[in-house]
Amino acid sequence: MRQILFLVGPTAVGKTKVSIYLARLLNTHIISCDSMQVYKGMDIGTQKPTASQLRSVPHHMVSMISPARNFSVGDFRQKAIGYIDQIEKQGKIPLLVGGTALYMKALIDGLFPSPPADRRLRKRLLMLQKQNKPGFLYKQLKKIDSKTAALLHPNDTRRIIRALEVYEKTGKPMSELKKKTKGLSARYEVKIFCLNRDREQLYRMIDERVDKMFGQGLLKECRRLRKRRLSMTALQALGYKEVFSYLDTGLSLQKAKALIKQYTRNFAKRQLSWFRNDERI
Repeated sequence: MRQILFLVGPTAVGKTKVSIYLARLLNTHIISCDSMQVYKGMDIGTQKPTASQLRSVPHHMVSMISPARNFSVGDFRQKAIGYIDQIEKQGKIPLLVGGTALYMKALIDGLFPSPPADRRLRKRLLMLQKQNKPGFLYKQLKKIDSKTAALLHPNDTRRIIRALEVYEKTGKPMSELKKKTKGLSARYEVKIFCLNRDREQLYRMIDERVDKMFGQGLLKECRRLRKRRLSMTALQALGYKEVFSYLDTGLSLQKAKALIKQYTRNFAKRQLSWFRNDERI
């Protein structure tokens, strides 16, 4: 059976360097499995591979689209499968790298037949979010579909609303519907490897990376992005909202940095929880 490899792990754990080493060793290409590195111009905040790293090994799904566009799990799956086919035709083993668990799962397990978007329902749910305390919709999702909620950031309003919409339209949790789908696992021998570190070490690396991002020019990047209309998907990227708050609302720079570090550590914790629960890894 044909093989496909995944290298996953929490943010800041060191996936980029290891993936480049592996890609060279296997003489193959890297397909990014990161939901934010797909956007052009969002380079520092998403910690994309450097220009020299991108030149050293063929990369796909990096800096592909404008941050003004929404990019769904379905969009990712369609494009990634195209690159997988291209790499296979060259006689190479595809190597997918990233920490976006939903993207990995969509590829391996497939996407379920889902109801079409209901604009009126989405508008109503968004209004409920605005009328209540932060995290209101996330709490509602945890009550009806804790498995899907565990995969999402509490601030990922777009995906939370979609999960609630699916439940409203079908009467079934999204996690239950996904069990009936088929993905790459039906055609490939899928091998998944997860990088991990001691928690204290990982959190220290996250804090150091956030400081490094500001040193690399994150403020300048955010000032440029603030002049554009960002999609709801792009706005979910860690760090940008906090910098925008610093630029627009008087939030102190020290507080913005502290929030980014805290939210990133929380995100890494959720990523590891998801990966630990997947027995295939």
